[in-house]
Amino acid sequence: MTQTLSFYYDYSSPYGYLASERIEAIAARHGRTVRWCPILLGAVFRITGSVPLTEQPMKGDYALHDFKRSAREHGLDYSHPETFPIATVAAARVSVWAREHDDPAIVDQTGTLVHALFRALYVDNRAINDAAVVSDVASRVGLERAAIDAALADGAVKDQLRQDIDAAVALGVFGSPTIDVDGELFWGSDRLDQIDRWLERGGW
Repeated sequence: MTQTLSFYYDYSSPYGYLASERIEAIAARHGRTVRWCPILLGAVFRITGSVPLTEQPMKGDYALHDFKRSAREHGLDYSHPETFPIATVAAARVSVWAREHDDPAIVDQTGTLVHALFRALYVDNRAINDAAVVSDVASRVGLERAAIDAALADGAVKDQLRQDIDAAVALGVFGSPTIDVDGELFWGSDRLDQIDRWLERGGW
């Protein structure tokens, strides 16, 4: 079985977006795949006592500048959303639904869906806190709109997301993005090169 890298993220995380655009290439270089693990930072912050980065004095202004600078470094499109941060429950639920689906063809679309939702927010300035927008984005990557709408209201999907968040917190995930490499956690998009070296060397 191909080993995975578990990528924990919240769609309301610009650094999560930037890392999501690069993590698959790193995984592929080392014969791995990415397991997409959406979380809700609001739930995590209730435990850590933190607040969104952009709402922190001084750090917020720096972050707004760094999001764009970091995107330019890697040649990625980035436009900071007009409304930020936003609730990302609907986007997280549909991502969990795709990842856990019984149909392998839908499971295989999970990465495509994740990228489409991230780009909808950070490139096209679409309000992915709106379930109708999430459904539209998902349908544009080939997923059936009726199935998406049903998934967003499915109690089992809601429960799965809650369980995933609880499991992430128990693992020690406190921010987005966090990448789990065989039990070793790396936090932040600025840790991707370190992850690449870690996999190359087999750790240190």
